[in-house]
Amino acid sequence: MTEPAPHVNRPAALILDVDGTLLDTVYLHILAWWESFFAAGYEVSCFDIHRAIGRASGDLVDTLIGTADERVVTGHSERWAPLRERCLPFHDVPELIRTAAGRGLQVVYCTSGSERDTADFRRKIGCDDVVAAVVSASDVPQSKPAPDIVRAALDAVGVAPERAVMVGDTVYDVRAATAAGVACIGLMCGGIGEPALQEAGAVAVYGNPSELLRDLDASPVGRLLG
Repeated sequence: MTEPAPHVNRPAALILDVDGTLLDTVYLHILAWWESFFAAGYEVSCFDIHRAIGRASGDLVDTLIGTADERVVTGHSERWAPLRERCLPFHDVPELIRTAAGRGLQVVYCTSGSERDTADFRRKIGCDDVVAAVVSASDVPQSKPAPDIVRAALDAVGVAPERAVMVGDTVYDVRAATAAGVACIGLMCGGIGEPALQEAGAVAVYGNPSELLRDLDASPVGRLLG
């Protein structure tokens, strides 16, 4: 009698970062952060802010100015709120999610965004009926690039690291996934280039969700679908 392959009947997961990966948010976040830093008396370049996008708010501020300052965090939230409404999902995001779920993957949102952001973005994507779980930075002790949030995503759906693939747009997504033992696909739609994503450990890089969807079977997700 032929023994079944080790992965047969074992659950598999597609873990998705949200900001910058599924929705076109990054550059509006940068603007809100830049204005907030300036209003609080700090000169921080948009370039440096961009490089820190992907961290939780307090961690981002501490990383860029070397100290905590709630004025900057609050200022960003105030400036970001009206910009949030202008953010839309990238092309083919719902199709990517529904295709993955329809072919048996547990889809998990894994985000450092606020609860309000996450609720708004979930509404815009419109795939809650096929998303298995949502985890955020508020659920774990440390935000990305620590692996805590990725491990929480795995725990939420009972999937082993080797049976999951994460998709993210920042080096922090890639580092967090790699530290958790999860292969990570990098997307450049958040503004981070292929060399930086590869250097962080991305196993594959695509331009955007549409490109990943078109190449899904040949991508690292394909080994889970196979």
